[in-house]
Amino acid sequence: MKNLMTAAVAASMTFAGTMAHADAHAPTVGVSWSNFQEERWKTDEAAIVAALEAAGATYVSADAQSSASKQLSDVESLIAQGVDALIILAQDSQAIGPAVTAAQNEGIPVVGYDRLIEDPYAFYLTFDNVEVGRMQARAVLAEQPTGNYVMIKGSGTDPNADFLRGGQQEILQEAIDAGDITIVGEAYTDGWLPANAQRNMEQILTANDNGVDAVVASNDGTAGGVVAALTAQGMDGIPVSGQDGDHAALNRVAMGTQTVSVWKDARALGKAAAEIAVALSGGTEPQEIEGAIEWTSPAGTEMNAMFLAPVPITQDNLSVVTDAGWIEVDALCQGVDGGPAPCS
Repeated sequence: MKNLMTAAVAASMTFAGTMAHADAHAPTVGVSWSNFQEERWKTDEAAIVAALEAAGATYVSADAQSSASKQLSDVESLIAQGVDALIILAQDSQAIGPAVTAAQNEGIPVVGYDRLIEDPYAFYLTFDNVEVGRMQARAVLAEQPTGNYVMIKGSGTDPNADFLRGGQQEILQEAIDAGDITIVGEAYTDGWLPANAQRNMEQILTANDNGVDAVVASNDGTAGGVVAALTAQGMDGIPVSGQDGDHAALNRVAMGTQTVSVWKDARALGKAAAEIAVALSGGTEPQEIEGAIEWTSPAGTEMNAMFLAPVPITQDNLSVVTDAGWIEVDALCQGVDGGPAPCS
């Protein structure tokens, strides 16, 4: 269905048109962030800035602080500043629509960053989030093939939450049908905020008299909230999933309180976004972007898209992230005694 690219391949790509501005107009690329409460967005930003600087482009940005209405105002402001392209991490994939229309009216290309914007004008750049969900569920199921499961989902306003949940269900369905596992609780996490995930998990634990054997949490922030709730009940160590390769989460994997963090190398994604934005601003057609495919969303919207391939990180392959320079061994292994390599 999709041609997937590894993060390493994406990180080494240079798109046609990226350097086209070097001897002419140096483009300005505006980035609208949904929020900066997730650790990973700072990594994405650094990669975007570095790639724009390499292309001779200028970076401007705005932080919507988890407000869909503020994000609309932010994009209006970026357009008024005369940006040549926009990269948008949508707080609410539906509410952002008018901002995309405003950009289109001004001839400003839009890259929908990591979260689907249901608009054919927006170039969709992300990792394969359905596969991320499969990877999460596979890792948890391998550790706990029977028992009571809890599904802690992402934000209900982010299509990624349902992409992930769909992938998770694909893996779990056979065990559910066989009666081996039972889903005893499920909840969206407003804003993907760890505090909301912790509260949801606490309520599910109470409702089930702590009768929970595994948790499929949809990212590392929600996993952190889940682990906090479990730890308060003396239940830390049961299988918990996550994604993003947050440093705190990878440390939890090394310690054994989180089973897997599906690593999506934000450096590769940020670099790709910057290069795509510059290429589009220089007149490259979306379908001409190297690695772009034609993709149809679940709602039937035909779009140009690019999907990078994720990597599940468990105790069996923690050296992958240290070898890649994603995290230092000291940070990965903090508080770990006699753990898995490279912490042993």
